[in-house]
Amino acid sequence: MMRKILPPLAVIFAALLWSADGFLRQELYSISSFLVVTLEHAFGALLFLPFLIKTWPEIKKLGQRGWISVLWISICGGILGTYFYTKALSYIDYIDLSVVVLLQKLQPIFAISLAAIILKEKLTQRFIGLALLAMLGAYLVTFGTTSIADWDDKTLIAALLATLAAFSWGSSTVLGKHALNRLPFTAVTALRLSLTAVCALIIFTVTSDGFGTLELTTHQWRNLVIIVMSTGAMALFIYYFGLKHMKASHATVYELTWPLSAVFLDWIIRGHMLGFAQIIGAILLLGSMILLTREETYG
Repeated sequence: MMRKILPPLAVIFAALLWSADGFLRQELYSISSFLVVTLEHAFGALLFLPFLIKTWPEIKKLGQRGWISVLWISICGGILGTYFYTKALSYIDYIDLSVVVLLQKLQPIFAISLAAIILKEKLTQRFIGLALLAMLGAYLVTFGTTSIADWDDKTLIAALLATLAAFSWGSSTVLGKHALNRLPFTAVTALRLSLTAVCALIIFTVTSDGFGTLELTTHQWRNLVIIVMSTGAMALFIYYFGLKHMKASHATVYELTWPLSAVFLDWIIRGHMLGFAQIIGAILLLGSMILLTREETYG
């Protein structure tokens, strides 16, 4: 029983950590997005360097398709997804809930479709029904009865950026599973962080004046370290453990914990009360995920 429950719990816990990420990044608004990505992944790469060294004999045996998967998750998941997400936050004054829900509502669509195409994962009618129910719950949790027609221009731009982030992260879930079929989750975590740090450093160096303009306050350095140890590298490590032992299509539904917990954090930190529709959405989301744990999740 524990073997069946532990992977979903790992993905859910990682999603809970990610839901706090937007609040931590608020203090980093004045820093280049690429610089934030570079620094947080460089710190994470150093943290997981022992795993990289230990699993290097297995990494050397990785074939061409395996390397394509690792490069995809490093660039799309590590750089582009994070960049689009961070950029989207800046368009709505770092009130991230409307962005998060679009991102999380679309990410499962990308991930489930690609899992069926690339990984040949079998999708039962029951699973598809539960996934749709969970996505409806995620929508209600964050939007309530608000219509997309009520969005202003900045929110629409943020939504477009969030959609790009959704594809980047949704596809990275699938390609991450592809890499995990060939390597231990510790190796995939270490490789992802290292390659993302190197690629981000190259992009940052080419597109800016380098580190000459690096002026972070003590508070910002502290937040970067906290991100690495919680919502960044550590959450990724926990997530890959869960993804290693379950189907990518199932993992992406459990990630819908993110908008639910983000709304609760918004309620606790900012005092934004949940409306009736949001409560209904939370019940749908939690109920569908509980029922999903009874599905065969291992892949």
